[in-house]
Amino acid sequence: MSYDRTARLATTDFDAAVDAVRRALADQGFGILTEIDVKATLKAKLGHDMEDYLILGACNPPLAHQALEADRSVGLLLPCNVVVRRDGDHTLVQALDPNTMVTLTSLDTMRPVAEEATARLDAALDALTR
Repeated sequence: MSYDRTARLATTDFDAAVDAVRRALADQGFGILTEIDVKATLKAKLGHDMEDYLILGACNPPLAHQALEADRSVGLLLPCNVVVRRDGDHTLVQALDPNTMVTLTSLDTMRPVAEEATARLDAALDALTR
């Protein structure tokens, strides 16, 4: 089962890609609640060098509210993690497929939330590849 939605950007400027991802998510009503610089963390804690790898915790408050009303435990899957990472000469942008909420909870009431979130995330990813 695939659990991601991915866009491959033909950019070598990682910081510019991250800025573009932030704008594309904001245009779809997502704010960034958390940011984890995995590269910096692994370097600081383990002395491990790796490619650029950033996890953005994106949240669309109305959709999060709907999901939490359907199932309080769904907070375990929130916020929606969006990964921006270097992949050779490209940057990958990956988001957790919102349909995972439906699959994991087996709640039909989660389906409209997942459909709306998917449409918004897909629009953001599509904007990045235009």
